[in-house]
Amino acid sequence: MTQTIAEPNAPIRHDWQLDEIEALFDLPFNDLLFRAQTVHRQHFDANSVQISTLLSIKTGGCAEDCGYCPQSAHHPSAVKAEPLMPLDKVLESASQAKATGASRFCMGAAWRNLKDRDLERVAAMVEGVKDLGLETCVTLGMLEQHQAKRLKEAGLDYYNHNLDTSPEFYGDIISTRTYQDRLDTLSHVREAGIHVCSGGIVGMGEGRNDRAGLLASLANLPSHPESVPINLLVQVEGTPLDGIQALDPFEFVRTIAVARIMMPKSFVRLSAGRENMSDELQAMAFLAGANSIFYGEKLLTTDNPDTDHDQQLFARLGITPLEVNKVSEQHCSSAA
Repeated sequence: MTQTIAEPNAPIRHDWQLDEIEALFDLPFNDLLFRAQTVHRQHFDANSVQISTLLSIKTGGCAEDCGYCPQSAHHPSAVKAEPLMPLDKVLESASQAKATGASRFCMGAAWRNLKDRDLERVAAMVEGVKDLGLETCVTLGMLEQHQAKRLKEAGLDYYNHNLDTSPEFYGDIISTRTYQDRLDTLSHVREAGIHVCSGGIVGMGEGRNDRAGLLASLANLPSHPESVPINLLVQVEGTPLDGIQALDPFEFVRTIAVARIMMPKSFVRLSAGRENMSDELQAMAFLAGANSIFYGEKLLTTDNPDTDHDQQLFARLGITPLEVNKVSEQHCSSAA
């Protein structure tokens, strides 16, 4: 193998080319997983997984037309628009998440962009969750510089803003926001000193070259995202992508493995789609380098395995949840 296929102990890179990423995808499955696991063990405890819980603090009625999203006002799905949740309800959910083992509490709002009129209410949620001893994360759509700065002052640890797919396939999925808009938001987040959580969705009808292109866009950022969620499309009735051919599970695991090799110090998260994954597929994804999950029965508006099932799976695999202080230590010692 050549150095361009990411040998173990290779330096952190931000200059990946599509042909070498596709060469990783083309490796024999066992070779790819061995390489990903080898890289993973150089930077993480192979038997610890970071746990996040996600709460929809403002559901439905989004002005974006993302083809996968049941919260879009453009699609006739069953999701109805709701107002921003009150602070006490958010903190109640955060307390429950902490009690069941979550180290990070993520809050998502179905907005095209954060409005200044809502900024202080969200900042209060961040402050309240932080006071509970949890890491904080929000996903609120596009963000301006002054908003990112205010959220940082409130104690925000992570901002999630996914690139979704490759630049080339992006226009087939979304027309109301450009790829550059997404990159600009990530830049504002990074400049404010907030950790970046950014990944994408696979199984939307894209080709392997698009999965490679997504990972190139993420890994070639000036700094790798600290968290990289890899979502497997959840098909929802009423959305344009309902009924699309499902992605081969082995291709999903390959995507996890390539992400681990390219971004060795990032937490790679199994996000949406776990409800439809077998225990065996999830175990294979952990072997491929995934070391973070969303915990709880609901991810914004789609189903997720219940916490009891996840705890039983962890026990069967000998996996332990990573404590919040250990997550912070990991990021302090492995900034890329």
